[in-house]
Amino acid sequence: MEALTDWYKLWNQLCEIQNKAFGRKKEYSEDDFWKHKARHFDKMVDERWEKPDSSRDFLIQKLKDNPGATLLDIGAGTGKWSLLVSPYAAKVTALDPSLAMQEILKEKIQKQGINNIDIVTGTWPRDYVASHDFVLASHSMYGVPDFKAFADKMSATATKACIMLLRAPFADSVMAIASRYVLGQPYDSPNFQVAYNALLGMDIYPDVIMEAAGTWPAWTHDSFEEALDDLKNRLNICETSQYDDFLSDLLEKHLILKDCKFVWPSGNRSALVYWEV
Repeated sequence: MEALTDWYKLWNQLCEIQNKAFGRKKEYSEDDFWKHKARHFDKMVDERWEKPDSSRDFLIQKLKDNPGATLLDIGAGTGKWSLLVSPYAAKVTALDPSLAMQEILKEKIQKQGINNIDIVTGTWPRDYVASHDFVLASHSMYGVPDFKAFADKMSATATKACIMLLRAPFADSVMAIASRYVLGQPYDSPNFQVAYNALLGMDIYPDVIMEAAGTWPAWTHDSFEEALDDLKNRLNICETSQYDDFLSDLLEKHLILKDCKFVWPSGNRSALVYWEV
């Protein structure tokens, strides 16, 4: 009988792979990774949020059911979630380490005349934040190797409930096939499947809502070589050609050339994970 998967160890390993991939693609030397990317990120999120989404509806309803509640938004970024919930919460704390992200959120707060969002510079789970009724982490946990510490502090800080949003990769996606061949398991980065099993191991049994708006936008590359290089970077195998034949064949079978771009099939959707404390 095979040994059970150590989900905490797997999360840690996937974080290491992802952080190395981001490090190799870093274009600038500043400490703030988002300094030159924040506005592009904000625009990308705006485009994704043009579709209705069950996750947003769920969170708004929770706040409507708990009038006067407070919410902590971990890794708030440019503040999409903080701005969304501010009409329904007594107070929102937007926690983020990036001053570039914060600047965009400040502009929006001023433009919209919002007075119940506090912006705090900090990194979770390292920095202290006072208790809030609800604690939200939307795709902000991927770079933290110690998933248990991340989730434990969420539970300790929330007085009512915790909410996570994570990407849920498809079992038959290109990245899953490539990861299974190279890494021996189908995950190339931290995700919902690993996090959910880790939470179960912590004696947390969360509810799950899958994103109703469909899949995430497809990746695109200007050339086949660029797509292959990106794939190898994500799998942390840039320095070897050992897997090139298999990966090239995989991409040739699945990528589509459209408008002079190599387009990947969609590979994941979002999952909302909710537990009461």
